Amino acid sequence: MTARESWRIRCLGGLLGLILAMPALAETPLAESLEAQRAQAAWQARIDAADDESRAMLEELRSLEAETRRLRQESDRLAPGLATRSERLDRREAALDALADTREALPELQEALIERLDAWVAADLPFLREQRQARVTALEASLADPDLNDAERLERILATWRTELEYGRELDAWRGYLDGEARREVDFLRLGRVGFYYLTPDGRQGGVWLAEQGNWVALDDAERRQVRQGLRMARDQRAPELLRLPVSQPLENTLAEDDA
Repeated sequence: MTARESWRIRCLGGLLGLILAMPALAETPLAESLEAQRAQAAWQARIDAADDESRAMLEELRSLEAETRRLRQESDRLAPGLATRSERLDRREAALDALADTREALPELQEALIERLDAWVAADLPFLREQRQARVTALEASLADPDLNDAERLERILATWRTELEYGRELDAWRGYLDGEARREVDFLRLGRVGFYYLTPDGRQGGVWLAEQGNWVALDDAERRQVRQGLRMARDQRAPELLRLPVSQPLENTLAEDDA
């Protein structure tokens, strides 16, 4: 073997050793690099997961804020109605609390209304007195009628009161009998509770009831003509017009009775 061949062999051996040693030299830095990459990926995944959770929580917070605003607006809209219902319930509770006392006082109230009505009819102008007194008598009998409840009795009493009050707003005429020394058939004219008159069918006699005196006072010719016109008006035979007649009682007394 020549020197040159020997040198080649040594070079090849050294090169072969270097090649064999390279994997061992490169193994450690490569593993560390891969491990760092895996760690970085893990941290990035955790960061991404935290970002996703934060975004979800932010969306939920915004949704809750929107729902809170909606509920507040709904509450503001319903508040007046709830206040009204609360007041209504309070009134109903108060009425229920007073119901027992009202039921106990109702019979006494009914009797008082009938007694007052009876006194009013007796002191009022003497028109249709028998008919009106019969109503009062029927009311008194209804208090002892077991077939009627308290509501029905009270409704009858109030209906009779309404009828009496309407008398003060009516123009009425009818034929009846005038009691006196000789019972005569006459035409009666009533102007509410202000005036009460009669006129004989031939028109020759007539009178006005004076409440303060409690009797009839004769009318003159002009006043009897006015009564005749009033009778025609009440029977829709003449257009309404102003009548010039003496009144049966002062107007202020009539207004006070109608307001009672």
